Amino acid sequence: MDFSQLLSLVALALVASQVAEAAPPPKVTCADGNVTANAVCCQLFSAVAILQENLFDGAQCGEEAHSALRLSFHDAIGFSIHGMQGLSGGGADGSILVFNATELKFHANIGIDDITSEQFPVFQTTNLSAGDFVHLAAAVGTANCPGAPQLDFFFGRAPPVAPAPDLTVPEPTDSVDAIIERFADAGFSVDEIVALLSSHTVAAADEIDTTIPGTPFDTTPFTFDTQFFVETLLKGSLFPGNGSQAGEVLSPIHGEMRLQSDFELSRDPRTACLWQAMINDQTRMQTQFKAAMHKLELLGQPDTLVDCSDVIPVPAPFKGQAVFPATFSRRDIQQACLLEPFPTLQTLPGPETSVPPVPGS
Repeated sequence: MDFSQLLSLVALALVASQVAEAAPPPKVTCADGNVTANAVCCQLFSAVAILQENLFDGAQCGEEAHSALRLSFHDAIGFSIHGMQGLSGGGADGSILVFNATELKFHANIGIDDITSEQFPVFQTTNLSAGDFVHLAAAVGTANCPGAPQLDFFFGRAPPVAPAPDLTVPEPTDSVDAIIERFADAGFSVDEIVALLSSHTVAAADEIDTTIPGTPFDTTPFTFDTQFFVETLLKGSLFPGNGSQAGEVLSPIHGEMRLQSDFELSRDPRTACLWQAMINDQTRMQTQFKAAMHKLELLGQPDTLVDCSDVIPVPAPFKGQAVFPATFSRRDIQQACLLEPFPTLQTLPGPETSVPPVPGS
């Protein structure tokens, strides 16, 4: 064998090894016929079915799906990369479900009791740890919303050993500085804050103003789209009178809630340009939200969890475009990022926009 033949064989062997490394892992067919990459994940398909039937009203992107996503954040963010006195375990461990008597007393968790009361009896039927249940429910519920990414899910969390500490969940009344500082203490960058706030595209408020429960944060609360990033930039009016909302800038859309924290983050120089860049860039929003949620669901967890992401349903795509709500246009936008032109959007036809409350709130 001459040297050129030897080189050819070595090259072929190298290519073959690279192809073998790139090949997907073999699939496992579970006893129920479902297919997954890891046999350990087979037990999760029945839990997904239970969630869809008994919590999400047959795979709907409704109030319970929205709430499951919210609960996963409130559970996981109780974590510090610097250590925190009183924090034993913490992070994405389901402590908010098991130690609800403690954590639901935290001011930032007002309204979470309605979510845990709905989830707890379903949790008891799944044979999952609390952490696995909370974060599986978030991924499955989100998958019911058209336009959402297929979130990752990692399986095998131990039961929580203690409640998370108070004052670890950011609140809508916090300053941007305080919000950025709290997220940084949990290991998140400024861009990841904006990415996580994509969740507000399928969110609604119950407790900020109890006279108007189920008030959505954008005009399309059942679709995971970029409409939220448009509508937070619309010019609004100051809340009249005194009280807890005094000085806040209200949404100009009838029936829509605007959190003061969202208003300020959308206009802060540290976050405004990514906020604007999310508008009409569905792929960017999906990609960055999925990455930030991946990080969130692993906070405080060991690296021995099993990747069972393929048990999560694939969401329906979003085929539309971001728009200005009826009667609004570019002149109604308070643009805070001047480094890039504002996206060109169409205005929906019709009379003045009004959005109804989310049912079931």
